[in-house]
Amino acid sequence: MREYWGYDGFRGIQQEIIDSVLAGQDTLGLMPTGGGKSITFQVPTLCMEGLCVVVTPLSALMKDQVQSLRRRGILASAVYSGMSSDDVESVYDNCILGHTKFLYISPERLVNPLFLTKLRKMRVSLITVDEAHCISQWGYDFRPSYLSINQIRRELRGVPVLALTATATPQVVDDICHQLDFGQDAQIFRMSFERTNLAYVVRKADDKIGEILHILERVPGSAIVYTRSREGTRELAQHLTESGISATHFHAGMTLLDKDLRQRRWQSGETRVMVATNAFGMGIDKPDVRLVVHADLPDSIEAYFQEAGRAGRDGARAWAVLLYNRGDLTKMNRRSDMEFPPKDFCAQIYEELAYFFQLPVGEGAGRTFEFNINQFCRSFRHYPAGVESALQLLTRAGYIVYREEDDGKARLMMLTRRDDLYYMSHLTPLDDRVLRAVLRLYAGLFAEYVYVEEDRIAEEAGLSQQQVYDVLIDLTRQRVLNYVPRKHVPRVTYVLRRVDQERVYFSEDVYETRRQVYQQRVQAMVNYCQTGDECRSVQLLRYFGEERADRCGCCDVCLQK
Repeated sequence: MREYWGYDGFRGIQQEIIDSVLAGQDTLGLMPTGGGKSITFQVPTLCMEGLCVVVTPLSALMKDQVQSLRRRGILASAVYSGMSSDDVESVYDNCILGHTKFLYISPERLVNPLFLTKLRKMRVSLITVDEAHCISQWGYDFRPSYLSINQIRRELRGVPVLALTATATPQVVDDICHQLDFGQDAQIFRMSFERTNLAYVVRKADDKIGEILHILERVPGSAIVYTRSREGTRELAQHLTESGISATHFHAGMTLLDKDLRQRRWQSGETRVMVATNAFGMGIDKPDVRLVVHADLPDSIEAYFQEAGRAGRDGARAWAVLLYNRGDLTKMNRRSDMEFPPKDFCAQIYEELAYFFQLPVGEGAGRTFEFNINQFCRSFRHYPAGVESALQLLTRAGYIVYREEDDGKARLMMLTRRDDLYYMSHLTPLDDRVLRAVLRLYAGLFAEYVYVEEDRIAEEAGLSQQQVYDVLIDLTRQRVLNYVPRKHVPRVTYVLRRVDQERVYFSEDVYETRRQVYQQRVQAMVNYCQTGDECRSVQLLRYFGEERADRCGCCDVCLQK
C-alpha cells in the first residue's frame, strides 16, 4: 500500500476484506460509492503469485483503471469490444507468460471459446466481480451475462472470488452469494452507506428548468444533472448554455470518441455541468462534484443512491437534489406496464423479429443479426420503448440476447487521389499534420475503407484526440476523405432455434415475480419523494437494511425541522 499508493494505512473495511482474500475465502464487500473498492483487490493481488481476473461491465472503467495501474508501474491489461483479434490474443498470451497482474474483462467475454482456452493456461490467484449486484435477479440492474461467472469458477477451482458492490438490499446480498456459489466460510463485510457530507434534498417543482438554474446559481462547482431521455439531455444542456452556464450532454447513443471528449472536458473542469442519462457516471473518478440533480425520477432507490453518491467523494459538503412534480408520480405508477408489456405482445415481437430477419422455424441458434430498431418499429408499427422492453424480457426468458455492442474501430477512406492532395491550398497546417500521420500509419486508404485508431493518429501527429477528431470531421465535410467514427450497434443473437409464437413461454420468475419486485422498487421511490417528515438519510439507509436512529441534520427534512 505504501510502495504503490503512498498510504500508511487503510480506511473503512478495506483491510478486513484484504485479510479475507489473502486467507483464500470467498468475500463480499458492500462499500458505498467512493469507499475505495479497487484497493481491496489490487493490494492483495500484488501480495500473491499469479494474476487477478476483474469482471466489470464498463469498458471506460477498464481503461481508466488499467491506465491508473500502469502509471504506478503495475502490469495491467484489458480486453474490450473493438480490439483486433491479434491484440486480444497478445493480451491473453502476456497473461499466460506472467507479464500481467490484472486482466480486466467484460462478463460477455467469459463464454468466449478463445478466452476459456487461454484461461486454463493462466495462473489466476483471484477473481474479482465488480458491480456484483448485476448478478442478482432481484437487483435493479440485473445482467444475464453475469451468470456466466460461475463458468470460470468451474474452470478455476479453489480460486477465491471477491464480489464488490455499492448498492445491495439484504435480499440482493443473499442472491449474490447464491449465484456466485459462495462456500459456507464466505465472509461478508459491510461498510455503512451513510454519507455525512452529502445533503439529500427533495423538492417539488413544476418549473424544473427554472429550479435547476436557481440551484446552479446557489451551489458553485462541478455538477451532474440526470434526465431520463436522450433528447432531454441535449435540450437541457442547450438551455443551460444559453443561460450562461457551461454545459454539455451525454447519452449511450453517442460515438465512443464523442463520449470520451465530452467526459474529458467535464472532468478537467472546462465544462461545469454534465447533463446525462444514467449511461454516465459509473467508474467516473471525479472527487470534487458538488452537486447532483435528478430532473426525472429514477426507477429505484438503488439507482438514485448510486447516482447521487457521485457527489462529494472528496469528503467536502455536496448536495443531491431530487426534483419531481405530480406528472412524475403518475408516470412512475405506469412504469411497470411499460417495463413489463403483456406476454402476448412479447411473443408477437418474437414472431415479427423472425420475419424481420427472414428466419424460418427451427433455425437460428447461435446466429447474430444487426438490429435497426427504428426500421423494425416502422415496419411493424410499434413504439421503440415497448419493443425494447419486450426484447429484454425475451432475453431473460432465454430465447435471444439483445444488446448494444461497439461495431469495432473507426473507418476511413480517401476520396481524393494522392497526387491531388499536394495541390489543395485550402488545407490548414493541422489538416496537413493529420493527413501525413494517417498516410504514414495506414496503407490501402485510396482503394477501400481501412480501420483506424484515433489515439495512434493523435500520437503520430503530436495532437490531442479531440483535435484529430475535429480535423477528420472537417476533412469529411470537404470531401477530402470519408471518416466513419465508432458507434454502438444493437444486435440480436438467437440462443435457441426459433419456435412458433404459440410456444413462447415466460416463467413466473421471469415475468410475474420480477414485475412484482419492480413495482416494489418503483413504490419505494415514490414513497421517498412523498415522505417529508423523516430524515432522508435515515430513509435511504433503512432501505439497504441499515437501521439508524440519528438524523443527518443537513437534508431538507432535518433543516425544515
